[in-house]
This record gives sequence, structure tokens and C-alpha cells, in this order.
Amino acid sequence: MTGSLTLLRRLVEMQQFDALQEACYSLPVISPAEQVLLGLAQAHLGQPEAARRALMLLDPVALEVDVRVDLAAIHLFLGEFDAAQALLEATRTAAPDDPLLLARLAACYVEHQRGEEAISLYESSLRLQPAIAVYQQLLRLYLQRADLPQAEETLAAADLFWAGEREHWPVRLAALHDQQLRGLRLELWLARDDFARADAWLDSRHAELAEEDYCGLLTGYAQRLAERGRHAQGEDALRRGLRYYPDHPGLYQQQAELAELQGHLPQAISLLHRAIYLAGQQHNKTIPLRLKLASLATQGYPALARQMAEQAIEEAGALTPSPAMDAAQIGQWLAQAQVALAGADAQEQNYTEAEARYVEVLEAHPRLVLALQGLGQLYMQLGRIDEAVALFEQVLAVDLARGHAALINARRFPQDEETLIRLETLARRPSLSGPVQPGLLLQLAAAWEKRKDYTKAFTLANEANAASCALLSYDPVAHRQSSARIRHAFSRSLYEHRRGIGNDSTLPVFVLGMPRSGTTLVEQILAGHSQIHGAGELGVIPSTIARLERWERHTGSGRHYPDCVDDLSADVVAGITTSLLKELRETVPDNAPEIRHVVDKLPHNFENIGLIKLLFPNARIISVRRDPRDIAISNYFTDYAAKHGGMGFAYDLQWIGEQLADHNLMMHHWNQLFPGDILEVRYEDVVSDPEREARRMLDYVGVQWEPQVLDTAELDRPVKTASVWQVRQPIYQTARERWRRYADFLTPLIAGTNGKIVHEPVEMVSLPVPGMQTDGIARYRQGKLDDAEMLFKRLLHHVPEHATAHFMVGLIYVRKGHLADGIEHMEKGHQACPWNGNWRRDLAQAYDLAGQPEKAQRLRGRHVGTNDRVVSAMDIDKADALPLGYSIRTSATRVF
Repeated sequence: MTGSLTLLRRLVEMQQFDALQEACYSLPVISPAEQVLLGLAQAHLGQPEAARRALMLLDPVALEVDVRVDLAAIHLFLGEFDAAQALLEATRTAAPDDPLLLARLAACYVEHQRGEEAISLYESSLRLQPAIAVYQQLLRLYLQRADLPQAEETLAAADLFWAGEREHWPVRLAALHDQQLRGLRLELWLARDDFARADAWLDSRHAELAEEDYCGLLTGYAQRLAERGRHAQGEDALRRGLRYYPDHPGLYQQQAELAELQGHLPQAISLLHRAIYLAGQQHNKTIPLRLKLASLATQGYPALARQMAEQAIEEAGALTPSPAMDAAQIGQWLAQAQVALAGADAQEQNYTEAEARYVEVLEAHPRLVLALQGLGQLYMQLGRIDEAVALFEQVLAVDLARGHAALINARRFPQDEETLIRLETLARRPSLSGPVQPGLLLQLAAAWEKRKDYTKAFTLANEANAASCALLSYDPVAHRQSSARIRHAFSRSLYEHRRGIGNDSTLPVFVLGMPRSGTTLVEQILAGHSQIHGAGELGVIPSTIARLERWERHTGSGRHYPDCVDDLSADVVAGITTSLLKELRETVPDNAPEIRHVVDKLPHNFENIGLIKLLFPNARIISVRRDPRDIAISNYFTDYAAKHGGMGFAYDLQWIGEQLADHNLMMHHWNQLFPGDILEVRYEDVVSDPEREARRMLDYVGVQWEPQVLDTAELDRPVKTASVWQVRQPIYQTARERWRRYADFLTPLIAGTNGKIVHEPVEMVSLPVPGMQTDGIARYRQGKLDDAEMLFKRLLHHVPEHATAHFMVGLIYVRKGHLADGIEHMEKGHQACPWNGNWRRDLAQAYDLAGQPEKAQRLRGRHVGTNDRVVSAMDIDKADALPLGYSIRTSATRVF
């Protein structure tokens, strides 16, 4: 080997690819060996096409052994493991004792799940020539197969070798290997379930490690705990770290990821806001954090996702290449931000803009998985299945697991068992979500069902759902109690005492039922009519409920939905329904003036029929029913990406059975309250006689028959639900009695469905008339203090802890000169709602009037305490942003 090649290969070992590329470019004449090393540098520096050109220009047979080993490294980095393995195995006959060849071939075997052979190769490589990276890879394999004595021995050997080698490495890479060895030491203790020793060792490292190293160690520890399903323990470790370093963005980011996994989306968003703020204050790049927040917010908060993506684009656009950050990295960030923006476009139904943005990104980055998947999912929603499949096949070439998962979702199944077995191994690789990847296991369950191996399919579905349950906060007892409370709140007497307060519009049509009961098919039939627009799962009713909850929180009433519906006055209902009708009309395309009805197809609205009928007495409601056993199996085999958004029951057969029983009781209640107002449709009847059932539904909605409603597969509209593939097919009956394939496994379902429905007695405060609070505030603003005082005291009679009523009585007392009594009431209100800045100012002003300036000063300087929970500014002082048409601001416009 020439001196030049020795130096260049040392740069490869030290991962100094910028220097490697520069050194290769400076050569007067470049040999094939140097050309390969240049290609390796280009691959690592984000120039894959340039690297592939190096592969195409060279004939491996004509190359020396060392050069072929380097050529295989390019294949490895590009994810072309089969090509790398073939090249290395062919070369091994000529160089059976080449340590680098053996190590790289071992890496190929790891990718192909040939762990035992990989271990043997790594061991041989180390005997020939020790290398820290090989020690680390071998140690990981020992840990994977739970060979802890061998892992302990390997770690000791690695420590000894690294002690003599470390000084020869660049500082940055030496620190990286230090961190990896520390992480592997933690992993070894965790494999022994020796958490006490791991925690003690972590605490002892705080004094000797720099902040960045210590926080990196903590985030790695939290990752490893999560991989073992110990997410709460991981969160605790991160909180301990925040006690030492409360301004470290990485700790907040990791906390956000754990919160997201456990379904705490608002908390995750707030944590990321905090991380972004701190990174900005420290003049660090916020692009990765903004991209993470954009990804997190895309589904439920597309406006926030758009804002984060635009800010990431702006920040990345202002960057210039430097030794610490090359142009390829900047380009990747810009591409990822454009993908995030396209995702926000798609969520906001700007499909043309979303497609154009995805296509533009892929022109510059044709192998970017995020863009390929995003555009593929968009095409699936738009019914362009073949185009989606073509994109997913491109994903497959880059990422085996993601590609096959996407293809299976599009009903393109692997044809060989070897691929399924390989995918199953990938699904069992620990990740932040836990010891297995539930989504991939469920995709595999569908593939085995397609092969008619129903026992294997159910076993995989069972494992996937058990893993998901470990992260769920779903409580079937609480759900049953909540259902009882809804039935109690929406009683016959409520409607008798609130006659005439709803909106008479017939625009809304609600299609509802248990998830996977056939609601999407029913909506597709309706949406085929020229006067009916299918808007999908809008969620306008749950959003209204969330606003009511938020209103009660701001007022400090201590009440929640559904208790608070008795406080909805005619004016408030008018404001709500006007807003909802505007939302519904905005979903209608501009070129469809003939639309008379808009369908909101949210299955779980069956729990909200009482509120729907209060707001829109004339709304049409179609309840879809189906064999409960088919509903259960369909739910159990479905990967709900939003499992924390009300679908927690779907991961346990007994919970599904209990939810089915609750659904039946709920529908019985609504049918008694609104006899003849709700149309019941059976899925089995729809698929067996579509025209008859379609005529029934259209007649119920109040439109004339149109035969094209039966052409559901031809309907040109996006579909975002779990039924995205099914609705693109002609109406079929193959899903009927699917449960029979799994009849032997349904005992928990039957137990849940047939069990007695038991709940605690419901106690609920009932207000005699609605609007006492809003009327009282109106009287106060008009200067009618006595009338206002009477209304607020009447409200306190029914709800003694009502914060707004206390505060307003206090304001009135202060205005009347009764300072002591007034301050006492104001303090009660403020203690219940410390986030209300207006109340804080008013109370401080009352303290001044009472000659208590110290209290006033303390109050004016106080910040809202949140303990361990980090909240963003958007959670505080939002009184003027309430969506119900009125505000609880009460600051006086003049001195008391």
C-alpha cells in the first residue's frame, strides 16, 4: 500500500471525509484506489449520485483486494447490502485474513439477520487488528443475544484498548467514541436490570463530564430505557438532568419525544417550544427542533406545522457552508422543511400545492424517504393508487421496513416468506417506541392473513397491540363512567327546558358508528350525490367540546363537559352554530354551488349526538351498524397512528367488547330521546343491496335519487381514514364474517361485550337557567352592580367554587367600598385561575387601595408556576382568544 493510500484510509477510519475529499481532489492524477476513496467521501458527504458514478466507472474484478473492500464500503453506506456482501464474499477467498474485510462483511451479515456469523467475523477481525468501532459492534451483538458475560469481557477489552488508542484520534471523534462506550456500559447494566447501579453511575458522572457530554449520556440512557418499555423511568432521568441543566434544549427535546409516544401531545408541543426558545437564546441552530415540531403538529395543528416549516426554511436559507456544516446538510434541512410544508398543505386540503412541493423536493432529492412517503400517502388519499405504489417501491429501495409497510398498506404484499421473516426481525428491533415496532407487526399480520395463516396473523396482531397498550393511558372504567355521565347530562328534561335554542339548518349530516363499522363506505355513497359534499372526519363537534372545556377552565367553574351544557344560552348556541356552519361551508369546493348538505363522518360522534341535537335539531344523523365481531377484528388489526386520540380501546379485545356494549347502550339512549330522528343502516345490508340502502339514505337526507352514488370507487375526493384503500374499490362483500377466521381467539371480546355494565352513581349540578355568568358580566359592564351581584351570588349558590363568580363578587364589593370582603372573594378566584393576567392586575390594584403595597408588588412580579411541566406562552392569558364569542376579561377601565 502506498504512503498516500495509507494516509487516505486513515482519514476514512477517523471519519474525516471533508479532508479526504479535499486530499483526493488535490491529487495530480487519481488512481482507481483513490477514485474509490473519493466516492466513499462523497457518499458520506451527501453526494450519493457522485458516489454511484464511482461505482459505475470501475470494474471490481480488475481492482486490488484493498480497493474492493473500500468499494464495498460505498455499497454499505448507500444501503446496498446485497451488493456489498457479494463483493466481499468474492474477495474473501483472496484475502481470508483481511481484518477490515471481515468487519465489513460482518456488517452485511448483521443487516441480513445472520448474527452468529457476524459475531464470528467481528471476533476474527479483532484478533487480527483491534479497532474501537469493531469492539462496539461486537458488544452490541452480544447484548442483543443476551450473552452478558461475553459482553462484560468485551467491554473490558474495549476500555483497555481505547485507553492506549484515544490520544491518536481527533478530539471530536474521541469524544464520540467515549460517549458510545459510556452508553454501552449503561446498556450492559440495563440488560442485567441493575437500574440502581446505572442511576448511581450516572449521578457520579455529573461532576466529571462537561454539560454536553453529560446531557448526551442522559438522553442516551432515556432512549435505552424507552427501548425496554420503561418510558416513565426515562422521563424521570431527564427530569433529574434538568435539575442540573435547566436550560439544555436536548433534554427538553427528548422529553417531548417520550411525551408524544405516550399521547401527551400538548405537553410535547410545549416542551419543543421551550427547547426552540432555549436553543435560540444560546445562538444554536433551531432547525432540527422546528422540523420535529412541524412533524408533531401536522395532524392536529397544521397552522403550527406551517409556521415551524416556514421558519426552518428561513433559518436554513440564511446558512452558508462551513467546516462544521457542509452544503449537503443545509440542503437536507431545506428539503425536509419543504416536505413539512407540503404536509401542512395536504392537511389543509391544499392538495395541488402539496403535490407540487413534494415533486419539487424529489427532483432535487430523488431518494428522500420523507418526500417519497409523503407524496405516496397524498396519492393514496386522492385515489391515485398506482402512482402511490410506484413511490413506495422507491422507498423500498432505500428503507426495507418503511417501504414494505407502505406497500402492505396499499395491499401490495411480499410474495415470499423470507421477506416476511426478515421484516419481523426488523419489527423486533428496539426503538424509542419500545422493544418492538407495533405498526410494522400489524402490517405483517395483514400479510400473513393474506397468506391464510390466521394463527400467525393473530399472534402478530396480539403482540403489536400488547406493545401499544404499554404506552396507552386509556382507562375502560373511566370511559364507561364518562358514557354514563353523557347519558345523564343529555336527559329529556334538558331539551324540555332549552326549547328553540338550536339552529334550524339542515346543512350538517353526521355519519357515525363504531370505528370500522362501514362509516366511510356510507359517506362515499352520500358524497356521490350532486347536492351532498363528503367532508371526511372534520371533528367539528369534538372541537366544540374542547372549546367548552377551555371556557370552563378559564372561568374556573370546576365543571366539565358534559355537565356544562346546561349553561349554554340561546346567544351562545347561536355563536357556536354560526361558527360551525361557516366551517362546514368552507369545506365545499368553490365550483359546487349546488351543495345543500355537508357530511361530517366522525365515527365517535355517536357519543355526541346529544350535543348535535341541541345545536342542530334538524341535522340528519345516520348510525352505521355492523356485526360486532367483524368490528372487533377490524379494529384489532388496524394500525391507528393516532392511537391516543380516542382509539385506545382498539388495542385490547376485552376493551373493544366493552366499548361495543357502551355504544349499544348509548344508541339506545339517543333513540329513546329522539325517536325516528336517527337513521340506522347495517353495513351488511349496504354491501348486499347497495341501491336499496342508498335510496333509504338519500330519502332520509331529503334529496332525489341519483344512480352515480353507487360508483363509490370512481368518486374524485380525498380520503384520509384507515379505509383509504378499501374505498377505492367497488363495493365488495369479502369483509363480511371475517371474524370466523379468528373465532378461537375471541373469548376476551365476548367477555367484554356480554359483561354487566356497571358504573358509579352520577352526581351532577344542574343550573336552573343558562347564562348567569355572561349575563352578570354584561350587567357589570353596564354599571348595574346590584343586578350583577345578584346573578353571581345565585351562580355561587349552585357552584360554590366558581372562580369567575367569586372574582366578580369581589370586584363588585371593592367597587362598593367593601375592600376586605372584596379582596377575600378575588383571592379565591385568582387562586383557582392563576393564569388570568387581568385578574392578577385587578387584585394587585385592590391591594393598593387597601394599603397593602407589598402584596400588590409580589403579585405583579409573580410568574405562573408549572412545576415540572413546561408550558408555552400560548397556554397563558388567552382570554381574548376564546372561540365562543365572548371574553372573561374583567379589568376595570377606571380606578375602583
